[in-house]
Amino acid sequence: MSTAAKQRQTIRFRGRSFLATVLAPELPLGEWLAELDKLAGRSQGYFASRPVILDVSNLPITKRDFTDLLATLYEREIKVMGVEGADPSWLGYGLPPSVSGGKHAEIVHRPSAEPPKPQQGFADRPIPSLLIETPVRSGQSIIFPQGDVTVVGSVASGAEIIAGNSVHIYGSLRGRAIAGTTGNAAARIFCQKFEAELIAIDGLYQTADEIDAKFRGKAVQAWLADDKMNMAALA
Repeated sequence: MSTAAKQRQTIRFRGRSFLATVLAPELPLGEWLAELDKLAGRSQGYFASRPVILDVSNLPITKRDFTDLLATLYEREIKVMGVEGADPSWLGYGLPPSVSGGKHAEIVHRPSAEPPKPQQGFADRPIPSLLIETPVRSGQSIIFPQGDVTVVGSVASGAEIIAGNSVHIYGSLRGRAIAGTTGNAAARIFCQKFEAELIAIDGLYQTADEIDAKFRGKAVQAWLADDKMNMAALA
């Protein structure tokens, strides 16, 4: 055996987790793409360098529709890293691979028309959390899919907080707050001064121009009820 072979190190495999955005198109695709363009336009840079999973499960489209959709997303600089629910014959060389097995968090309680209250014993359950003790600057992304994110300070325009559960901001929210990313519709968003570019809970988004102006500059909370975003001022 040569000296080079003896000195060659063993290949090491490292595990690492990444949080991806899942896009689930709906028919008609033209209208869905128009809404996607509105979202991207209202929140500049949201899809930049962000991995995306395209979920076409149970979507009645042809292979041609599928390839056209991928091309259209590529034109929008949306990087599809994997496809869920596609016919295996549609995939191949040069196309994103098939993926499956995405994990969803347990929904502890169902949302209601009023700000949701914890169930009996919920306070006793350990919830992972991440504490950020400095302001979040423009261009920064804080991603914590395991639980809550609390920011002791402000979140600047162009910054984002992404949490598997709830988001708590003890300052101004000028950027993006995205809660319940692992499927938790009971997650909430709290902030002391609401000036957000975008908020989202469990995949349901609202941008600045869609939110009632009466909440601007106020201390608020946001939650979901019947697949609709709800907001209320904090006393």
